[in-house]
Amino acid sequence: MVDVDVAEPREGEVRVKMAASGVCHSCLYAIDGEHAAIPMPIILGDEGAGVVESVGPGVTTVAAGDHVVVSWAPGCDACRTCHQGLPALCQRQPPLGRMADGETRFHHGGREVFHYGPATNAPFTVLRARAVVPVNKDMPLDLAALIGCAAATGVGAVRNTARVRTGDSMAVVGCGGVGISALHAGSLAGAFPIVAVDVEPTKFDALIRMGATHCVDAREPDALDRIRDLTGGGVDHAFVTTSAATAFPLAVGVLAPRGTCVLIAGYPDGATVTFDPGHLLNGERRIIASKYGSSNPPVDFPDLVDLYLAGRLDLAAMVSQRWRPEQMDAAYDALRSGTTTRGLIVFD
Repeated sequence: MVDVDVAEPREGEVRVKMAASGVCHSCLYAIDGEHAAIPMPIILGDEGAGVVESVGPGVTTVAAGDHVVVSWAPGCDACRTCHQGLPALCQRQPPLGRMADGETRFHHGGREVFHYGPATNAPFTVLRARAVVPVNKDMPLDLAALIGCAAATGVGAVRNTARVRTGDSMAVVGCGGVGISALHAGSLAGAFPIVAVDVEPTKFDALIRMGATHCVDAREPDALDRIRDLTGGGVDHAFVTTSAATAFPLAVGVLAPRGTCVLIAGYPDGATVTFDPGHLLNGERRIIASKYGSSNPPVDFPDLVDLYLAGRLDLAAMVSQRWRPEQMDAAYDALRSGTTTRGLIVFD
């Protein structure tokens, strides 16, 4: 545990006091080295919400005291994809670990400390104003944090990327935070049936409550045939939310003719997948990707907040675990005694 110096916000920037931060699998890839070229030392965290503490010159979109959800994909607001409302595909990304000006806003002992995107695991973080989206203050900030990544990614993949329609069938392969968000969004869209596929049967009751109509254990040897039977020969949409080796071929294998496999999961650098091209060709099946749920945060984040406040989006049920302070202390002790702490800075 270390203290770092946090700079004042510069032109077009804000400083946010974080209220909650999610723990994303992408951060694990940074810790264990499966994502290459991560600069160290670095402050992790790509999913969070908080309160604006101060703003730099020229900022007019938010003010001190505003409640905000943090986006890890603010974009440059000038390239073609940003103008299309797809900032996650921005063509002018800043250098990895740095702000747009090539510098960091964190320092420790005079040394630069890098940013993992918005670096939401710090108690304070400095961000471009485009990286924060103001939301209704009635929204609980611990649940609002989920909108910053898991909910936006899973819900967006269903709403924005696949554009699931009433009566479409779908399967979600991997039911962590993103997968649960996707199946819940499918239920809100009127999809049927919705098959939740996971390796942990103890989740199944909760997945049914979140909108799944059927659950299948991915470890069972007949999992593929069971999904096909449940859906009358295959699904219109299969969402892959885990990088487990068996997930992608299973999702492609259960597609109905003209069905679409939507790849959401992040993979370790250099990972590959295989599929039978004849299976795609003979059924006009498709494979597409969904980065950050094809979301436009200034539009989609407030929509998700409104759905929650209206009682439609059950974010509380998506939270697998809230850690109390004593649990965090135990987790930090485990990190410090382990072998995966190189360059990792964590905060109390």
